[in-house]
Amino acid sequence: MAISAAVGEGLLQNKLRSPLKDDFNQILYFDTEQSKYHVQVAVKRVCSQINVEIPSNLDTYGLRTSSPSERLKLIEYAIENTPNLGFVVIDGVRDLITSINDEAEASNMASKLLKWTEEYNIHIVVVLHENPGSDKARGHIGTELTNKAETVIAVEVDKYDDNISTVSAGFCRNKSFKPFAFLITDDGLPQIIEGHAIEMSTKKKGFDVLTLSHKDKFQVLKEVFENGGEFKNGELINQIKIVLNRSYKGSKGKGENKIKLLITESKNNGWLIQEGNRCPYKLGKLSV
Repeated sequence: MAISAAVGEGLLQNKLRSPLKDDFNQILYFDTEQSKYHVQVAVKRVCSQINVEIPSNLDTYGLRTSSPSERLKLIEYAIENTPNLGFVVIDGVRDLITSINDEAEASNMASKLLKWTEEYNIHIVVVLHENPGSDKARGHIGTELTNKAETVIAVEVDKYDDNISTVSAGFCRNKSFKPFAFLITDDGLPQIIEGHAIEMSTKKKGFDVLTLSHKDKFQVLKEVFENGGEFKNGELINQIKIVLNRSYKGSKGKGENKIKLLITESKNNGWLIQEGNRCPYKLGKLSV
């Protein structure tokens, strides 16, 4: 749907618009795991949605047979050598690295994505699966990309009807959007279900401190450090728990394990500063 909105004109299904400037309207779509047949099916779906048999500004690549390092080199080459590039989709980014839990690979991948968007003034969408039974993206690569992303969008099968998929904003640096749902028609095309978003709102998951925006997470830390200039680890956990209980209702989503993960994320992002192992924490800065 994202590619269709970018290639086509006007609103797609009265909801999605992704206008590209005339001088930056080329689109690259990379699929890393599907067979040639299913990649072709995906592209034909785009063509059917916009009623254009062969979109002149869409280039598609199936990279299933390549190694992770080869995929990364091919994508980088295409991005660097495609004139008028404006929009890139990588499905899925996990297949560009050898291990989802390798911190160095995850950091390098995130850095490359940021570099490409900045140097070539392009928008990049990457697809990454969630952990089974969780709403968190898989591994260190998931954490790293979630922290760096402009927008995180969750797509999941509706628990009441497995013919329907729901779409919601996990995190947005800018204005968010209301959840919506779609199904696949007999013609193999996604069709947005009007009015389903209202029903979805009653099924939303409970509070989870890790799903707060970067700004809200940092606000929690600011309130903590209003009570002192520095805290040791155990003290910091208790202070965060106090602030969360005061600011957010309910008992779930803010246990000690969640708070420890929040502290780790905050250290990685520079929101918390620790001069050495076992040293007390001080408040850092929120980078915009």
